[in-house]
Amino acid sequence: MDYGLTMKTLQSPRQNLLLNSLSEFELTQIIPLLEAVSICTAEVIVEMHDEFQYLFFPTTACFSLINCLSDGTTVEVAQVGSEGLLGATAILGSKKSLTQVIVNKEGDAYRISLASLQKIIARGGGRRSNMLQKSILRYLEMLITHTSQGCACNRRHSLEQQLARWLLSSFDRVESKTLSLTQETIAYYLGVRRESVTEAAKKLQKENFIKYQRGQIELTNRYEMENKACECYEILKTEQINLTTEVQAA
Repeated sequence: MDYGLTMKTLQSPRQNLLLNSLSEFELTQIIPLLEAVSICTAEVIVEMHDEFQYLFFPTTACFSLINCLSDGTTVEVAQVGSEGLLGATAILGSKKSLTQVIVNKEGDAYRISLASLQKIIARGGGRRSNMLQKSILRYLEMLITHTSQGCACNRRHSLEQQLARWLLSSFDRVESKTLSLTQETIAYYLGVRRESVTEAAKKLQKENFIKYQRGQIELTNRYEMENKACECYEILKTEQINLTTEVQAA
């Protein structure tokens, strides 16, 4: 399956944190196996329980991992951006995706076949400096933290707090003060009714934390928005900073 992606020439693979952790020797081993792709927003990369044929190292694109229930309910359990690897759990032995994967921010990525990545990891397994495997495993640890924290957040915190956290995390990824998002899309990610998102967004706008008009969300007061968000935002942000620090220092 080619996912309808567009092949293109990108900048250095080192735009991805995990690829950037590699030595020059390790990077030269994997570069011939990487394909540069450009991905569109809302593209479905893989459905829940389908097998991964390719894994993705995002550079500027971002993916949402969506849990889909039999009644049609959906909820985002994690995001994968330039800090990680989409499909990382496949290196543990399971080829099937545990979630639906949707592109929530268009951009670029490098993809590699699962078989090729498994061979590279197996070939380097006997060397002390197999940084790719070490970095992926550390990334998986962070992903588990994000998933478990998200479960607690969905259970204990108000929708207004969850929306503030989710928007802040999204703003962090795009490195911009403006997001192009409909309320229906946000509701899909948060697993709630669109009307509930409308009410929560109105409250945030009334407090002058955001401006929302015609699918454009502008962050107008980050400091107060962070105070409004639940503790989960700071916990997840700190965990991502720790991942970056540890991988870069290894």
